[in-house]
Amino acid sequence: MVSYFGQDDRSITSMEQLRIFGITVCVCICLVLPAYAQVKLHQLEPDLQVPEVVFENPTPGKRVQQVPESYQHTDIHHMLYLPTDWRPGQKYPVIVEYAGNAWQSSLGTVEGSALGYGISGGRGVIWLCLPFVDVVAGNNAKTWWGDVDATIDYCLSVVEDICTNYGGDSSLLFIAGFSRGAIACNYIALHNDEIASLWRGFICHSHYDGVRQWDYSDSDPISASDRLERLKERPQFVSHEVSVDETKDYLTKAYPQGDFTFMSLTFAEHTDKWVLYDLPERDTLRVWFSSQLKDE
Repeated sequence: MVSYFGQDDRSITSMEQLRIFGITVCVCICLVLPAYAQVKLHQLEPDLQVPEVVFENPTPGKRVQQVPESYQHTDIHHMLYLPTDWRPGQKYPVIVEYAGNAWQSSLGTVEGSALGYGISGGRGVIWLCLPFVDVVAGNNAKTWWGDVDATIDYCLSVVEDICTNYGGDSSLLFIAGFSRGAIACNYIALHNDEIASLWRGFICHSHYDGVRQWDYSDSDPISASDRLERLKERPQFVSHEVSVDETKDYLTKAYPQGDFTFMSLTFAEHTDKWVLYDLPERDTLRVWFSSQLKDE
């Protein structure tokens, strides 16, 4: 018997064995890689440590708790970090960050956030972690939005204060968030025309407004599309552990004209702490952020 390629039966058998071996290797790689991805982050040591919270006046390199005057008799508060190179009279970009829900390793608090610090490395950028305001309970909501209108008003007021009193550059305001906070980049930060007008760019890690429906009002795709229209031409960096394809597919249909940069991370942990590690993905995010600071 002669094969199509002119080989005898023994050659065919050998090639078949090689083919089976090759398939086996590919299958093993496909099985091993996800397991490797799940432990990769834990195999590393972080090269950054988020500064501890102190109850002092803001100074360079300190992460301080602040309470607006109208909330003095509540537990509602935010975190302000002035970079180590901060100087009075100078202007600085501002990363405004929202935390994820309290779930597993996520504290759901302004104290537990990390994205802004990992992006800047503590230099050159003011980092502001804002709460979801629960007016009734008088504290920061650890799950979902609290009072949406109060949360928006809080953001508008504090951002104005940071720009007026601490050198925040109102033309270089970035909104960032993890999980619930990533959804908030649109759900809160594009909720109405006033707050939507603040932002130069958006950093959304793990989840995205409109991709799935959650247990709160206006989480449906139609409402999310209305908010997305306020994005206009401004850029968004969208990332997700393992795969960002679901969000990418959604935005390809929902807002094909958008300026989106997508990145899948090589680990499976649902966390914002990856920015505290020396990873190629962090380098990619930093390069994107730096490019947005340049004059158009």
